[in-house]
Amino acid sequence: MAEILGEAPRVSLLALPESAGSVLYGLYDVFTMAGHLWSEITGEPESSAGFSVEIVAPSSQLFRCFGGVPVAPQATLAERPASDLVLVPDFAIPTDFDPAGCWPEAVAWVQGQHAAGATIASVCSGSVLLAKAGLLDGLRATTHWAYEDLFRRHFPQVSLCLNEVLVPAGPAGRIVTSGGATSWEDLALHLIGRFCGEVEARRVAKVFLIGDRSEGQLPYAAWARPRRHDDRVIADCQEWIADHYAAPNPVTRMVERSGMPERSFKRRFRTATGFAPVVYVQALRMEEAKQQLETTDWPTDQIAAAVGYEDPAFFRRLFKRHTGVTPARYRQRYRGVGKAFVATGG
Repeated sequence: MAEILGEAPRVSLLALPESAGSVLYGLYDVFTMAGHLWSEITGEPESSAGFSVEIVAPSSQLFRCFGGVPVAPQATLAERPASDLVLVPDFAIPTDFDPAGCWPEAVAWVQGQHAAGATIASVCSGSVLLAKAGLLDGLRATTHWAYEDLFRRHFPQVSLCLNEVLVPAGPAGRIVTSGGATSWEDLALHLIGRFCGEVEARRVAKVFLIGDRSEGQLPYAAWARPRRHDDRVIADCQEWIADHYAAPNPVTRMVERSGMPERSFKRRFRTATGFAPVVYVQALRMEEAKQQLETTDWPTDQIAAAVGYEDPAFFRRLFKRHTGVTPARYRQRYRGVGKAFVATGG
């Protein structure tokens, strides 16, 4: 498994005529942009090397998957002898589907990939192919609840856990199954967390608005990088405040550092950065507070003080105005994202 900021793990998305195009291309977009898109939006350094992603199929010929969606494979199964991660999107198959004799080439390829050390993951009914390959024998697994009878009839050796959305199983959790079609989002975050780290998984969740969206977009939003400019005085103040955002009276201290009258400084700061100085400072403080909520067990009052607010109640109000949720709710949303749970057995 590739380490953070090491070599990009190779991801193979298995595409077959029964594949659902929405899930196939959703997975393709998320894994292709992981490690890069957050940096492009916010200007923060990349936290991982991302992934090298290919759509693979038995043939290189253009074909149409479920719903007539065109698929142009980037490699054939024969051309892709080694992957770090194989993803099997869901299939548009009836609940009384008989898998006997189906997908012989794909089944053999997935078996070979697993034997060579790849992690194998499926979305929804894609688990039928994993079961057909014998990879779920004696293991816990999940799938869409509508396929329970299919598994009982054809794969009774699989221990179905239909109440679970995501089930890592086998040694080192190298077999991962997920529930209904939209569970591909949970699966993607789990695997990105495992291969690229929790920081990148949280970033992907925010960029793609993955999770409970009932509270709107603000809980996902991050501060976009300030505009570029050539004002050296303001740039010096920005460098100073990046390390001293928690200091008392930070705007006053930047004014003093600039050597300009206060009104002139504020006007020049807004012209250079696009933000009023107080808004800029608040944004820095809120981003640091979010980071602390995501990664530490510090009480909210302690985080408020650490980012420069002596009044915890004021901090909570300001935080909710910026994010749409309370600090406690924000922590609840993101503390578990991307945690790479690894099963030790079935």
